[in-house]
Formats: sequence, structure tokens, C-alpha cells
Amino acid sequence: MVEYDAVIVGAGILGLSTVYHIKKRHPNKEILVIDKLNAAGQAATAKSAAAFRCLFSSKTNFLLADSSAEFYRYVQEDLNVDLKMRWVGYLWLFNEENYEKTLPVLRDLYKKGFTYEEYNSDELAEKLGIRTNFVDDEEAQLMGLGNAYKGIFIPKAGLIDVDLLVKFYESEFLRLGGKIQYVTKAESVVVEPGEPLEIPGEPYFWQDANVVGVNTNKGTIKAKKTMIVGGAWSSQLLDSLGVECHIKPKKRQIFSVKANTDALGKLLFTKGFNDVGCLPFTILPNPSVLIRPVLEENAFWLGYADEFPRAFKLEEDSQPEENFYQYGIYQVLVKYFPQFFGCHPFSAFAGLYAINTLDSQPVIFEENRLMVVGGASGSGIMKADAIGRIAAALYSGDEYAVLHGGKAIKVSDLGLKNRLVEPEKLII
Repeated sequence: MVEYDAVIVGAGILGLSTVYHIKKRHPNKEILVIDKLNAAGQAATAKSAAAFRCLFSSKTNFLLADSSAEFYRYVQEDLNVDLKMRWVGYLWLFNEENYEKTLPVLRDLYKKGFTYEEYNSDELAEKLGIRTNFVDDEEAQLMGLGNAYKGIFIPKAGLIDVDLLVKFYESEFLRLGGKIQYVTKAESVVVEPGEPLEIPGEPYFWQDANVVGVNTNKGTIKAKKTMIVGGAWSSQLLDSLGVECHIKPKKRQIFSVKANTDALGKLLFTKGFNDVGCLPFTILPNPSVLIRPVLEENAFWLGYADEFPRAFKLEEDSQPEENFYQYGIYQVLVKYFPQFFGCHPFSAFAGLYAINTLDSQPVIFEENRLMVVGGASGSGIMKADAIGRIAAALYSGDEYAVLHGGKAIKVSDLGLKNRLVEPEKLII
């Protein structure tokens, strides 16, 4: 039986970024990626809103997101690999209470060189045709909608084509000599004692044991190191080993609405925020419904990241819920933007966030020759390159990982035993 230097379970964006950076550092290592689907990035990665931002209060979050975005910029502009990266910006709308809470954080970040622009309610109404005040609207008050008191525009943010980003990492990994095996489902992790004694049921607690590979629907794959990068599915494999990864699945849904009226067309191609000449990625005040421009489709993607009482639930084939749009997103959206009155989705999709229940930031750790990478909590695309570099540093036994641009981060900061990450204050 062939023994690989490493086998990676999961060909999503995090798995591919990880193996690309490992293979780049160790070109002679035999690295195999397996995935249960028939192509790369077809699970949660494909269901992403595919947006990124580089403004965070947490130093950890900023390093991960900013260095990843700069690497993607490098790939597109210097390597001439089109990722359809568009710096449309984020427009974050606040009611008065949340604006006052957020302002000190924004001012502190501004002193550190992070730029943003501020718009008052009148300017927002003029530029967007948005309704900013619900003082006389009993229905809106019953729904708990917040006034659009201020808008904060973050220019270093935008959109990216996930399929093209996945293709870049996949093709580069293969070019470097890596191997990928699709339609191969990991069914269990193989654990063996360091010195087998041929005792039934070993290893026992008094034996020195390690992970030595995975059992799949196509047979056992042995490896010196095994990596679980399976997103929301990771805990399926890890729970049976008693390895806690603090990753749980939660459904997220996106609904697509065409800009098929003059009013919606004007909103989609709003001028004055970015060089692209379109609406930024927009977050409503309360609840924080998301509006993403999709210029290729002449459409908007609409979503909302609901928490309580949304269940942690693993769904093999997540489906969007019609009522979630009709009685949820639509009711909020049309109050702020009357332009959407009567709009119905022409398509919709749903996927799973791999939520890190500790602090919503990634986990990267190793235990008994088993590496775990995940828990990006919906930020997998915007932090993927940095996460891959940190995982590659852990694989290499380095204390620090050097991110794109030269900044370093301590590998153990994103582990579990010596975890050191700051709480994020700018939460969408």
C-alpha cells in the first residue's frame, strides 16, 4: 500500500489553499487530496456570497483578511489570472444606537490607517433611494427595524469569483505535482499503535497511538499526516476520535432577484461609491439583511445570517426555504428599498457555514499526527490564503507563519491549547 506524506480530506477553498502552500514549500512531498464530490469547491465553497472586506477591529481578523485580499490582488494583477476581483466596497448602514457603539472602534482604526467614508441619512436617501426613517411606520416598528442613521463605506472590500479562485489553487497544486482524487468519501479515520502487538481491538489507552490515514469508499489511504479540512462535515470524522474541533454547521441562504425595472437597474448601477459604478455590498441596519450586486446576472443576491433559533444541523443537500424570503428577507428589504416591491427570486441556493463556536475565528491545530483546519464561520473565502499559509507552517513545524506581504502570525494563536485571538467588534 502506498503511504503518502499527507492526505487531506476536503477540496474546498481551505483545503486547496492549504495543500497549495504545503506543496509549494515541500515540492518533493507526496500529497493527496480526496473529496466526496466530483470536482473542487462544490460544497460550502460554491454556496458562498463571495465577498471580502479588509476592515476588522481584531488584529487576527485583519491580518487574515487583508493579507488574503492582497494575495488575490497579486494573482489577478501580477500573475494575470483573472479572478473577477472587483473592489466595489462595503456599505454598512447603522441605526443611531449601533453607530454610536461602533464610532469609537472606527476612529481607532482610522488612526491606524484604515480608511472609510461616512454618509448621513439624507445623502443615503439621495444616492440610493432608500427609506431611512420609520418613526411613523407602526409595522416597521413592530418588526424592530432600525433607522438608516448613518452609512459607513469601506473601500477596501469587494467581490471575487469563487470558481476562478478554486481553479487557481487546484491547478497550481496539480502543476506542482500534487494529486487529487474525487468521488472518494472519507468514512473514518485510521488509528494505529506505534508498535502493533496484534491484540484484538488495539490500540488500548496504554499504547502510543496516532492517526495513520483514512478509510474511504475506495479503500484505505495511509499517510504520515492526515488533515481534516471538511468544513461543516469535519466533526463527523473527529467526534468518533474524541477530538473536539468546536465546529458546527449552520444553514445560510441566498436569494437572487433580477434588476428588471428601471428603479432596480438604477440601484444596481448606483454611481459615486466605486470605480465599478455599482451598488456596494450593502448591509441594512437592523436586521442586517445583505444585498450583493451581481453584475453578470443583472441581479442582486439577498441574504440574512440568522442565529437564534436557527439550529446547528448538518444537511447533505441544503435547500433554501421559500418562507425565509417571503416572510423574512422580503418584508425587511422592501421597507428600506421600495424598489423591491413585488419582487420574487428567480433562483436561490443554500449552504452550510462551519461555525467556530468558540469565537467565530478559524481553528488550526494538530493532535496525534492529525491536523484540523476550519471553523472560518462564513469568512472562508476572504481568509483562505492566510489560513492555508498558517496550516502549511503548522505542517512544517514552524512557530510563525509568514503571510502574503511579509507579516507574521504565531501559529499557536489559532490553535486550541494556547489560543490567542481578539474578539471582533465589527460584526455583521
